[in-house]
Amino acid sequence: MSRPELAVAVAGLSFTYPGRPTPVLGGLDLEVAVGERVAVLGANGSGKTTFALHLNGLLELQSGRIEIHGRPLAPDTLRGIRCEVGLVFQDPDDQLFMGTVREDVAFGPANLGVARDELEAVARHGLARVGAESLIDRAPHHLSEGEKRRVAIASVLAMQPRLLVLDEPTSGLDPAGTRELAELLPTLQDTQIIVTHDLPFALAACDRAVILAEGHVVADGPIEKIIGATELLARHRLELPFGYPPPA
Repeated sequence: MSRPELAVAVAGLSFTYPGRPTPVLGGLDLEVAVGERVAVLGANGSGKTTFALHLNGLLELQSGRIEIHGRPLAPDTLRGIRCEVGLVFQDPDDQLFMGTVREDVAFGPANLGVARDELEAVARHGLARVGAESLIDRAPHHLSEGEKRRVAIASVLAMQPRLLVLDEPTSGLDPAGTRELAELLPTLQDTQIIVTHDLPFALAACDRAVILAEGHVVADGPIEKIIGATELLARHRLELPFGYPPPA
């Protein structure tokens, strides 16, 4: 059987923040095939966000190797890889800064050189993919958290990335907003890496899960198997909400 095409191949990724005595990532290895939706789980401080920020070069590579669709992440490939990897930040207010939703979604494509007369269609298409086209004339700071999240995702999708990376996408969402996001992500048909500590959300949105601890992958498998392993979760300070039954 042929090997699946890889969207992400990470080998020996290590990273230490200035002034910290120990590395946040200590030789992380991970492969993600094209079309997979993978949940990256772990306690606070396990290296989840640091890993995510490496995937489009927001953190400079210190040690190890990252390949995106077979291309090594390096200074001469950084611009192209940033076009392929769309990162949705934990706080959508870090991503939305223009006066209207239209301007926010069109900002990235405009900076890539998309013609002015094409930006309206690009913005509408991005918003339509997340069911938010009706928000196009709204001011981002007047939106609900769930609406902001959709617009932030649309602003990334407008760049036409091949890989979507979401950092704690349910942060600040109410239960209905979380459910709507879990229903939305599988419809986008992009390779997705979803950093989260929200286990029910991960179960609803992803097919595979990995657990990080001390900057290493310590578990990797089908999401039902990972989330159903209550002792494994407990060892890494992860647990389902009280009363939520483990997957069968």
